[in-house]
Amino acid sequence: MTGTLLNVVTIVIGAQLGMTVGSRLPERVRQTVMAGLGLFTFAIGIQMFLQTNNPLIALGGLLIGGLLGEWWRIEDRLRGLGAWLEARFSSGGEEAGGNRFVRGFLAASLLFCVGPMSIIGSIQDGLLGDYQLLAIKSMMDGFAALALASTLGVGVMFSIVTVFVYQGGISLMAVQARSILTDPMTAELTAVGGILLMGLSIGSLLDLKPIRTGNLLPALAVSPLIVWILQWLGRS
Repeated sequence: MTGTLLNVVTIVIGAQLGMTVGSRLPERVRQTVMAGLGLFTFAIGIQMFLQTNNPLIALGGLLIGGLLGEWWRIEDRLRGLGAWLEARFSSGGEEAGGNRFVRGFLAASLLFCVGPMSIIGSIQDGLLGDYQLLAIKSMMDGFAALALASTLGVGVMFSIVTVFVYQGGISLMAVQARSILTDPMTAELTAVGGILLMGLSIGSLLDLKPIRTGNLLPALAVSPLIVWILQWLGRS
């Protein structure tokens, strides 16, 4: 839970700064910082992938997981959920203080929680006690909170409740999974997580090429399953 607590702290700080001096921060500064975080995230993804014991397992997990993700349309469903919630809470009376609070809370909650990095980072934190990914995410969320709070106000800060429950819950479930996942299964899960981070960096943080990273999320479950099957067959 260390990474989630760090995430909560950076959101609070970012939102507080956003409500006080956010409008004075040049856009080019934010873009440069986000580009730096994107490059660093890509490097971390490579480091994670190199932990694989068999790259073909990671490849198989990505292919099968990608097919499942496209079949289930995970990315579209996440976007659809965000659009529905935004329309639901932003209709009518947008200038009312209460509605502005809700919009800030909702927009920040979706931004901070709906994404592969939240899931991968929380799993890493709970499974291995490694909160490095959530530390990176915390930096990005802090700057995002600064930008959002400068226009949507204090509601952005209260999104920490959603972040704490969502990411903390995933980390706690990952702790319980320790007794199920073997070291080879964990290695392949980590390797696939690294590939997803590289995709996230290319598609979202660096804006080089659109990648539906959300549709690859099932690979995080498929790759350890492939390892288990190979172990059961005596092939690994």
